[in-house]
Amino acid sequence: MNTIVIILSVIATLVLLLFVLALVAPKSYSLKRQVIVDQPVHVVFNYLKHLKNQDYFNKWVMMDANLRKQFRGEDGKVGFVYAWQGNKQAGVGEQEIKRIEENKLVEVEVRFEKPMKGIARTPFSTEEVSQNQTRVTWEMSSTMKYPSNIILLFMNMDKLLGKDIQASLELLKLNLEPKN
Repeated sequence: MNTIVIILSVIATLVLLLFVLALVAPKSYSLKRQVIVDQPVHVVFNYLKHLKNQDYFNKWVMMDANLRKQFRGEDGKVGFVYAWQGNKQAGVGEQEIKRIEENKLVEVEVRFEKPMKGIARTPFSTEEVSQNQTRVTWEMSSTMKYPSNIILLFMNMDKLLGKDIQASLELLKLNLEPKN
């Protein structure tokens, strides 16, 4: 009987400790990655503002060859929604164009349903480096509710997600640059 009480006390203490740690854990994360593409800003921007083009460079979209997609609205315009339902890696969710500043910014909101509910802000910005070079910046930021925010103590989101964003940007660069 004493052994059971001790085991239950240890479990209760650990659970309580996790809830206390979640109180002091970060509640948000933010990261960004960049790449220089050897194309004029208008060429790069016109490609990025069409969410369907992510089929050719976004590592997460490419994780499931059988990804089921649904679209609402006109791609490249505010309000366009790209919804997906995929395997365990790709998950379920949708992304929506929230704001466009021509040749500068495509503000995208991603709403995840699975594997975990959440909303992320994932803007693409473009900046002219020279007449034939464009800096593309892809950001991601999100908040997590208590107590699920505890995972931010144990997972480095910049490292975890940043490598996939950088790989996607490198593929974007490869797709857009002229082939010699």
